[in-house]
Amino acid sequence: MPDFDLVVRGGTVVTASDTFRADVGVRDGRIAALGDRLTGAETLDAGGLLVMPGGVDTHCHIEQLQEAGGADEETWESGSRACLAGGTTSVVTFSTQFKGGGILEPLAEYRRRAGRAMVDYGFHQIITDASDDVIWRQIPQVVSEGVRSLKVFLTYDPLHLDDRAFIRVLAAARRAGALVTVHCENYDAINWRTEALLADGRASPKYHAWARPRMIEREATHRAIALAEMVDQPIQIFHVSCSEVAEEIARAQHRGLKVWGETCPQYFVSVASDMDRPGFEGAKFMCSPAPREAGDHEKLWQDVRRGTLDVISSDHSGWSYGGTRGKRVNGEDAPFRDIPNGMPGLAARLPIIFSEGVAKGRIDPQKFVALTATNPARLFGLAGKGSIAPGMDADLVLWDPARKTTLTNALMQHAIDYTPYEGLEVTGWPVATVLRGRVAMRDGKVRAEPGSGRFLARGPYDLIQPTGVLAHDFDASQFA
Repeated sequence: MPDFDLVVRGGTVVTASDTFRADVGVRDGRIAALGDRLTGAETLDAGGLLVMPGGVDTHCHIEQLQEAGGADEETWESGSRACLAGGTTSVVTFSTQFKGGGILEPLAEYRRRAGRAMVDYGFHQIITDASDDVIWRQIPQVVSEGVRSLKVFLTYDPLHLDDRAFIRVLAAARRAGALVTVHCENYDAINWRTEALLADGRASPKYHAWARPRMIEREATHRAIALAEMVDQPIQIFHVSCSEVAEEIARAQHRGLKVWGETCPQYFVSVASDMDRPGFEGAKFMCSPAPREAGDHEKLWQDVRRGTLDVISSDHSGWSYGGTRGKRVNGEDAPFRDIPNGMPGLAARLPIIFSEGVAKGRIDPQKFVALTATNPARLFGLAGKGSIAPGMDADLVLWDPARKTTLTNALMQHAIDYTPYEGLEVTGWPVATVLRGRVAMRDGKVRAEPGSGRFLARGPYDLIQPTGVLAHDFDASQFA
């Protein structure tokens, strides 16, 4: 009788700390052994391939509810397909709150929709209205149910929180034992510049970058860190676009604060001038913070190598280019202010980072695994995810490190009608994806069934515990 349900044979195993030749034996959905000449009921040939942990994408928007009703174009089925096609097996996505409402009802609906997922999943809870009931009753409830991270926006209507509301969320997270993730841009500065640009007739997509220069992101990051330090609440800064912002995070880390930084593939390969295209086409490349300049790419890689930025997510937020629902929801002549932000990237994340990072000699394969699987799983308390070791979930991606592929929208397998990376040649490609011991994708064909994903409830974990250092040794979070 075979010793294992599945054996991944003949590959080179890569973890965040080691690279070694081994077979991987899987039993009951978990890694049971690493060894040589293992035998299983099913064998997956990994000869000549890297065997890495399945990707963990802790920042992506999938079927997110919209205030006017309905949800984003990217459904849990299409989003899962894209994840598995690109080598990702676990995601953390967003349950939103609408101004004037609570968080319990939208979260219940979002969990219902996620029942169609084909990858494992958790949630961040967006807070847009820091009412007393949300702060004192509802946040503790959702955290106790396994949603152990909150998301706040320091910009965007109608998502924006002012400083006082942000502090209240930080305090609520500290009491509940949750991590806070932050979109850092200065709300008033963006609005001021936007009004001036539009008054001067500068309305095309290229001016999206003009409205959100890098110092606006840097200032908000500095402010978010200072307020989190006052409360003694750990935070992660989302989608860092440039080294000036990473510098603020590095300074905080040097002081011993629990502040982490994340960036995304678009900030390594896209530039502001991508939005300066004829007609409406620049809208395809609009995201916030805006892409910067080509010279910023190498500086960001330096921040990655230093460890200042230790997670790379997709920030997948897909809006189709054609039709009237996506980028054109307010018309093709809409000013940049009224064009939905966001770029699709679930399937492109791992190939772009491997190609730009490992294939071009900027990072080694172990660092790639850390950035795309191990670190995000550790930071967000995803037990059993992000590594290859006995007892861990058997989430694996078999990777051809030499295969050259030209990215096309068809390869992405998402619901969105374009990819901003169309025509980009990458080196390195996922050959097969394994989720909890089952082959979920092989040679680009997704085999998983809707509903096969599992909710990842996250309990308390030490990494995000407060430092215990408070101004004047006074914990104001217990009272306000």
